[in-house]
Amino acid sequence: MLDARLRRFVDPPVNALGQSLARLGVTANQITLAGLLLGVAAATAIALEAYWTGLAILLVSRLMDGLDGAVARVKGKTDLGGYLDIVFDFIFYGLIPLGFAVARPENALPAAVLLTAFYANGASFLAYAIMAEKHKLSTVSHGSKSLYFTGGLAEAGETYAVFAAFCLFPDAFAWIAYGFAAVTAITTGSRILLAVQVFGQKNTAKGGERDGAD
Repeated sequence: MLDARLRRFVDPPVNALGQSLARLGVTANQITLAGLLLGVAAATAIALEAYWTGLAILLVSRLMDGLDGAVARVKGKTDLGGYLDIVFDFIFYGLIPLGFAVARPENALPAAVLLTAFYANGASFLAYAIMAEKHKLSTVSHGSKSLYFTGGLAEAGETYAVFAAFCLFPDAFAWIAYGFAAVTAITTGSRILLAVQVFGQKNTAKGGERDGAD
């Protein structure tokens, strides 16, 4: 929900820094890998209940997530780069709740609920992107991406804010996790309804029917 609105404020400084890094010979894939490694470090700090340290590392990790795209726009995008960016992002999204579950056993259930919501949301996101590619759909509302990005209540910006809230208020982890799991579930449901509307109409227009799943 916030990602598209924040781009006009975030993109200029990130793009400027990305151009400087590109001139120094830094590649987008190197930055993507650095972002993942920092995510692992953040989750480790959180698991050790060093929440402020985890928050600081987490924020730098997410800066890397923006910088890799900025460098790629200078040097040229690659399919491998887009693939690694998506995969490493999903790994990061799983690591942070896991860190809180390791830190305190009572966090295990809310972390599991949140991870399930992330799993469903990720599946709906990727499935929509696949179908969008099949039907040659495109969008630039979230910037130039390797995949079709659909918006929703729970996007990257909201997720980072929630992760920061976890670190700032670790005693409230369960309540925040359950609340954001509900928001994420709404995002998943709305994306499914959008898919029914968009792809159902396209199939009807072609006189075809949806293929059965294996």
